[in-house]
Amino acid sequence: MKQRTIAKKVELVGIGLHKGVPVKMVLEPLEADSGIVFYRSDLGVSIPMCPQNVTNTMMATVLSKGEAKISTIEHLMSAVYAYGIDNLKISVDNEEIPIMDGSSIGYCMILDEAGIRVLDANRKIMAIKKPIEVKDGDKFVRIEPSQQTIFDFSIDFAHPAIRQQSYKFVFSKQGYKEEIARARTFGFLQDVNYLRSQGLGLGGSLNNCIVLDENGILNKEGLRYKEEFVRHKILDAIGDMAILGMPLLGSYVSFAGSHKLNSLLTKKILEEVDAYELVEETEEVAIMELVKEFE
Repeated sequence: MKQRTIAKKVELVGIGLHKGVPVKMVLEPLEADSGIVFYRSDLGVSIPMCPQNVTNTMMATVLSKGEAKISTIEHLMSAVYAYGIDNLKISVDNEEIPIMDGSSIGYCMILDEAGIRVLDANRKIMAIKKPIEVKDGDKFVRIEPSQQTIFDFSIDFAHPAIRQQSYKFVFSKQGYKEEIARARTFGFLQDVNYLRSQGLGLGGSLNNCIVLDENGILNKEGLRYKEEFVRHKILDAIGDMAILGMPLLGSYVSFAGSHKLNSLLTKKILEEVDAYELVEETEEVAIMELVKEFE
């Protein structure tokens, strides 16, 4: 299991969901053990991706270093994690990652264009050894020991188009592209004015978001999946957990989780050093044997 980066430089221009301004994004390969590094090309500031650099989780996950920040990284990082990319430079000339169509399928397409280069260094796997949980009332996110990487999410909205939804995703790259990547972010028409008063959602539209009024969905094309809402929550969770900087071997379980709770979970995992084992192995079988010892 070797580390990976992309095979060639790729770039795109898109609109930021919350600020509504054009953003040029460039993805470039990095060598082994470099990690994921964000770069504000307009400011000349690098921001390494790690839980400690998450400074805001209101409606999006935001990384900061000093006055420089990069917002709405979760959809891109979800795709990067799914493709098993360990080392990558992500440059943007503004403070937000382009929203694309509100899902991560566009990022999957650009990663397919970039290709994958396997590096001559072993990957480190974070194998979970004991349950770690963060709660907020009845809302929670939890990571548990498992022989598979699993994302199991439930939501409950008092809206006729959503109500109770649950989805369990056993992680694989192909499964991600088929089951998760096309799920779009969603929002409520009644919240638009408030969000915009807070400087958020300025780039949102029916082209990059599922919009709901009191009765149903305003998007004429309807949903892409029956459980698109909860599947998008899984997409977000994968992106937020990717901020740990290495593949997870464990089962993520959540009810009504959020960027805030995900951020608190990643920080709590790192604080409790007996909760995980960093494994560097060339054979997946060896990792499976290690996990069995934890159970």
